[in-house]
Amino acid sequence: MTAITSTARAIPVARTRRRLRPQRILLHAFLIVVSIAWLVPLLYALYTALRPVSDTIQHGYVSLPSTLTLDNFINVWSLAKLPYYYVNTLIVVIPAVILALFLASLVAFAVSKFTFRFNLLLLMMFTAGNLLPPQVIIVPLYWLYLAIPLPNLAHLPLYGGFPSDNGLMYDQYFGVILIHVVFQTGFCTFVLSNYMRTISKELTEAALVDGAGVWTIYRKIILPLCTPALAALATLEFTWIYNDFFWALMLMSTGVKRPITSALQNLQGAFFVNNNLLAAGSLLAAIPTVIVFLALQRQFVRGLTLGSTKG
Repeated sequence: MTAITSTARAIPVARTRRRLRPQRILLHAFLIVVSIAWLVPLLYALYTALRPVSDTIQHGYVSLPSTLTLDNFINVWSLAKLPYYYVNTLIVVIPAVILALFLASLVAFAVSKFTFRFNLLLLMMFTAGNLLPPQVIIVPLYWLYLAIPLPNLAHLPLYGGFPSDNGLMYDQYFGVILIHVVFQTGFCTFVLSNYMRTISKELTEAALVDGAGVWTIYRKIILPLCTPALAALATLEFTWIYNDFFWALMLMSTGVKRPITSALQNLQGAFFVNNNLLAAGSLLAAIPTVIVFLALQRQFVRGLTLGSTKG
């Protein structure tokens, strides 16, 4: 009886043991290597930011530190005027993200829920914009910004004037916001249209039977169901626009209006670059994107995975 009992207890244990397949071992090894490769630059930047520049000059960048301090973070906060440039960046990023997602959701709703003659052509036109490198159009766009007049609204309660304090599109927040919206709307339209196609048509048909209009269907049915996709796109768009350096450099001449990436550029001298100070500034500049990701993390993951399970 004792032998039978011990055998019966051993059977579930044997069944619960899973054999690790070579493919899974290789997958985990690959993920570990990629994770380490991804974290090494971040950890090295943190290590450099905590070292005084004198210690780095004396012993070299690849060496054990004699001391670790927060002086670089304190100095770069005041020298680079990071709070000021945080505001500059958010003035551009927040309206650009909201406008891009709003316009993209309207176009995606039209091409995914309604059938008309130029349905596919319209979607292709918005998507084709992502295939055009920004550097190709910078020269004509630069002259176009110098030629387009805007009303002078310098009296608005935003420092520097918004959207214009020189009567032109050039060197204005509005101009940078507009170019970001133009380039990001195509990608957002492509993603949202594919996501909206997974939403059952019976929902919209039932709403039409109940007397709901097109705007009501879009606002009260489609948008709430697209919350994960919108959150995922908001996280990506915020990160991409926040880290932009090219458009602000080309389309803005006033240094105090430029975003935080330009503030980091100001830390580079003509004959000497304090990489320790620059590393501290880069880490501080990345804080808003980390906060946005943490705030939208759950919706972001749902937006990336939920659409793949529908069908």
